[in-house]
This record gives sequence, C-alpha cells and structure tokens, in this order.
Amino acid sequence: MAVISMKALLESGVHFGHRTNKWDPRMKPYIFTERNGIHIIDLQQTSKLLNQSYNVIRDVAANGGNVLFVGTKRQAQETVAEEAARCGMPYVTERWMGGMLTNWSTMYIRIQELERLEKMRDNNELERLTKKEGLLIGREITRLTTRLSGTRSMKRRPDLIFIVDVGREDSAVHEANLLNIPIVAMVDTNCNPLNIDYVIPSNDDAIRAIKLLVGKVADAELEGKASRKEEDVDDKPAEAAKTDRPSRKAHKVVETDVELEDNALLGEATLAKMAPKKEVIETPAAEAPVVVATVVETPAADASDSE
Repeated sequence: MAVISMKALLESGVHFGHRTNKWDPRMKPYIFTERNGIHIIDLQQTSKLLNQSYNVIRDVAANGGNVLFVGTKRQAQETVAEEAARCGMPYVTERWMGGMLTNWSTMYIRIQELERLEKMRDNNELERLTKKEGLLIGREITRLTTRLSGTRSMKRRPDLIFIVDVGREDSAVHEANLLNIPIVAMVDTNCNPLNIDYVIPSNDDAIRAIKLLVGKVADAELEGKASRKEEDVDDKPAEAAKTDRPSRKAHKVVETDVELEDNALLGEATLAKMAPKKEVIETPAAEAPVVVATVVETPAADASDSE
C-alpha cells in the first residue's frame, strides 16, 4: 500500500519540475514528460521510492538511530522545524555550518558553550560584568542560538540525513558522503541524484509539496519509535519471570527443613542423655503418695490401742 496516494501527490504539485533549459540530464530516468517548457516528474516512481525511504527511516528509528532534518531554503524552514520538533529529531534550518559532521567534536563544544552562556544569563551573572562585556555575550548567545538551536539535542553524529533541495545543501551532501552517512532527499529536476542513497524525485520549491513529504518522513520516525517502545514493554515480563525463579527454589528449601524430626537432627549420644532425665523427673512423683499414706495411717493405730 502506498504511503501517500497519487491524488494527494497531484494536488500538492509534487510532479512539477523546473524548466527544460535548467534541468540536470542525470534526472532523466525520473522525468515522465515535458509540458509547456516544464518537466513533469514520474509520480509512479516517486510513490515507489517514497515507500522505500519511509521503510528505511522507520527501521533507523526502531533501532534507536537519529535522523537529521536539513532544509535551509525559505519555503522549507518553518515546515522542517515544526516536523522535526514533532518527532523529536534535530534539524538545521539556517545556514549549514561547515564541519557540522566532519568536525563534530568542535561543533559539540560550541553547543556546550551556548548552554554555559545561557546559564550565566539565567543566573544574572551578566550584571556583574561591564556593559560592553554583557552586550558581547548577549550577541554571542543570539548568534549561537540561531545557528545551533535545532542541533542542541544531538550528542553524536546522526545515523541518517533527510535533505530538502540537494542543490542548495551540497555541503551537507559532501560531508555525509565522506562519513558514509545515508541520505534521503527530495530531488528536483535541476539536481544531481548520484550522490543520494535514497532519492525521492519531487518538487522541492512548492510549500505544499514540502509539507506533505516532510510530514510523512516525521510520521515514519514516530512509527519507528513506537515499535521500539512496544518491544521494550514485551521484554520486561520475560525479565520479571527470570527473576522469580530463584525465590521459588529458596522457598521450597525452607519448607523441607521445617518437616525434619529430632531423630534426623540430633545424634545418638544426645538422645541417650535426654532419655534418663525424663525417668528422674517421673520417680519422685510416684513415691510422693506412698509417703503421705503412711503418715496418715499411724495415728489411727494408736487410737485403737488406747481404747
């Protein structure tokens, strides 16, 4: 079943390409025809390749991977930021900073610096500085927030990158290729598809087309996360059952100890010592009534003799 229906693709204008004089010949396999000097993209291939990309993104999310959304053109900035935030993934909507991937250690240090400066501002530590120093730190916070706000949640390099407009994000494509990071991208008729691992031939200039495809990528990410949570829940009962087994065995051992008799616990010498003690205790009890009887009968005999 198609991830997006053909009707939805047509209504969003995904099939409109660029003018014929601005096309890239390497996109010829994905072009259906030409109409009024504009190339028309083959939506059958778009639907098929979109399904493939959807499954790839879902599997990456299910395995705990991160997907970096990249879209710096004006038509895509707002949509990319909203959809990436909806699925909890990092994004880049301003200028792609050189070395974002290849020099990630330095970029991560800058993210930590941004957090440190914001902490100073929140604790009112800037008021202790001079006015000029406070203004400079405020400008640095604004600059770093603009460039790195979408990647603050990143702790490592992404496992996959989704790009809108490959021609504009050539630096991101180059860095990803150097690090062998897979790329899923919306590729228009004026772009080079050879450096892209998973091509989605589509119009990357129409706002409606961008919203449709970026939203579907975010849905794939959410579906992968949901499947991962379900697997974690299924694993917990199995672990609980394993932990219950040792306690049951210990309980059985206690019950067997309680049922043992004295003969099994004490030795023969101890039992022999215990037997005489019982006879000694019983002997005084048997002699006591005899002594009492003799004492009572003696006065009675004396009384009869006197008469």
